[in-house]
Amino acid sequence: MINEFLKRFFSTIILIPIVFFFIINGSFLFNFFVFLCFVISAYEWHMMSKKKKYYILGLIFLIFSFCSIYLLRNNFTEGYHYLLFIIVACISTDIGGYLFGNIFKGPKLTKISPKKTYSGMFGGYLLAILSSYFLTKFIIIDSSIKPNIHLFIFSFFISTISQLGDLVISYFKRLSKIKDTGKLIPGHGGLLDRIDGMIFAFPFSYLILLTNII
Repeated sequence: MINEFLKRFFSTIILIPIVFFFIINGSFLFNFFVFLCFVISAYEWHMMSKKKKYYILGLIFLIFSFCSIYLLRNNFTEGYHYLLFIIVACISTDIGGYLFGNIFKGPKLTKISPKKTYSGMFGGYLLAILSSYFLTKFIIIDSSIKPNIHLFIFSFFISTISQLGDLVISYFKRLSKIKDTGKLIPGHGGLLDRIDGMIFAFPFSYLILLTNII
C-alpha cells in the first residue's frame, strides 16, 4: 500500500502544478492542453472498447465532456476558478477514498469495483468538502466564489458524480477485462484512470452553473 500511495502521491504532486498552469493561463495553451488530453483519453477508450457496441457512445460522451471543460474556462467570468474548484474536489474525492478505504476498510461498496468501500466513499466526501472550503477560504480569495452552504452542496454533488464516474469507468474496464486503461501515469495507470471522475463531473457541473441551480 505504501509504495502504491507514494507513486500516486508524487504523480499527483507533479501533475497538479502543470494542470493549474494551463488553466490559469488559458488562451491557446489551455485549449491545446485540453485537446491533447482528449486525444489521449480517446485513444485509451479506443484501445479498451474498440470492439464493443458502446464504443461510439463513449467517444461522443468524451467529446461532450471535453467541450464542457472548454466552455467552463471560456464562457464564465471566473471560469478558471470554477475549473480549479471542480478539479480540487475530484482529486480530493479520489485521495480521500483511497486513504480511508485502505485504512478503515470495512464493507464493500459494489462488485463493480471490489476495492471500493463505504469508508472510502465517506472519506471521499469528507476530503472533497474540506479541500473545497480551504481552496475558497485561503487560496482563491480574490474570487466571488465564497465558502457557504451553496458551495458545500456543490462540492458534495461534484464528489458524488466523481465517485459514480469512477465506478462507470471501472465497469467498462471489467467488461474489457483490463485493470488499467493505460500506463501513462505511475500509480494511476492511464489518463482515463486518473480523470474518470472528472470527465463526468465537468459536464454536469457546467450544466448546473449554466442554469444557476446552485
